[in-house]
Amino acid sequence: MRQMARRGFVAGAAGVVAGAVSGVAAAGDAFAGPSRGTGASLAAPSGGPGPTEDAGRGRVARRELRGMWVATVANLDWPSAPGLTAAAQQAELIAYLDEAVDRRLNTVILQVRPTADALWPSPYEPWAQYLTGVQGKDPGWDPLGTAVREAHRRGLELHAWFNPYRVANHTDPTRLAPGHPARVHPDWVLPYGGKLYYNPGIPEVRRFVQDAMLDAVRRYDIDAVHWDDYFYPYPVAGQVFDDDATYEKYGAGFPDKAAWRRDNTDRLVKETAERIKQIKKNVQFGVSPFGVWRNAATDPLGSDTKAGVQTYDDLYADTRGWVRKGWIDYICPQIYWNIGFAAADYAKLLPWWAETVRGTGVDLFVGEALYKAGDPAQPAAWQDPAELSRHVTFAAGYDQARGHVYFSGKSVVNDPIGAMDRVVADHYRNRARPPR
Repeated sequence: MRQMARRGFVAGAAGVVAGAVSGVAAAGDAFAGPSRGTGASLAAPSGGPGPTEDAGRGRVARRELRGMWVATVANLDWPSAPGLTAAAQQAELIAYLDEAVDRRLNTVILQVRPTADALWPSPYEPWAQYLTGVQGKDPGWDPLGTAVREAHRRGLELHAWFNPYRVANHTDPTRLAPGHPARVHPDWVLPYGGKLYYNPGIPEVRRFVQDAMLDAVRRYDIDAVHWDDYFYPYPVAGQVFDDDATYEKYGAGFPDKAAWRRDNTDRLVKETAERIKQIKKNVQFGVSPFGVWRNAATDPLGSDTKAGVQTYDDLYADTRGWVRKGWIDYICPQIYWNIGFAAADYAKLLPWWAETVRGTGVDLFVGEALYKAGDPAQPAAWQDPAELSRHVTFAAGYDQARGHVYFSGKSVVNDPIGAMDRVVADHYRNRARPPR
């Protein structure tokens, strides 16, 4: 997939939305500060337990999350194409799990609700089109159930990745499966930027998307509910997300539409968090937002960045607030820039996020842009196979940083310039258990 989507934004001049990163799909696409780790051995923050013995299985590093995203939207990672046989789909999925084990990762974040559809037999939404090529067509097996079972069999955690509001990567409701909730309730849906979205301002929508996602929590032994960076859609120049009528109906008491939109997103997060724990207390709830909450020029509490997107202002997602209020179990900001990048420096953003989670009980995992390594369209830093290893070394200087997640599965497997090989050699010599 080559169109703009999940992870296609880069930091740019303040107030300007940057262009899509080439070669990234989506559902979604210089040192500073203290450093206690080294690139030559397992880079672990101080204060944690040292390596321990696990009978019969070798040495085990301190607890840290080592994960990779496996995206299904537009067949970005898996399945490699729609319409494969059930056996071929299963084999490809198992290969990703085995790759995670081989890389000494411990977590796979599998996208199971890419476009208001499902990779399990959901009573709420149709089967995802990325399995068979036809939305609503039964693939003949249960991908989420298989993923959970096979991940756990290999000692991996399986985090189920959901996108709450995106309905389709087009604007034609008639292309959706017959009986799709967006066709049954056309008043729930808004077109924007060439896509269809559920309207976050409608209370019935908010309840429905929760019900649809929580069905997987009830039915499967998933380890976490995981959301990506889409809440209200990323801004598209010259287009309007036309929720005026919804604001008129539900926005009384708010100073402006922006405050009302943020409240809608807050409600989604808080209510989902509460409902997850009511169903299964041990299931975690994590969010992977765009890496910049607000620039310091916008808000003194913000980061020393000049990013073109600010989640608080542009996506109406108060990601810092959710952490400070303890609504989520972990946050995994997409810090998708190199060390020393002027508009959004990794070495400035990671300390900002470490300070944000300090004392909250919320774990910080760092989203890493493995897909940029070796991409000729990226800055020179990304042509160096050691760039990502330097990120892990740098993060080791902050006790709050408890792991890294790499985007995405295909890049972990292909690893064109050996950036993932370098991370594993420098930092993942021993296995590690995820934090709990």
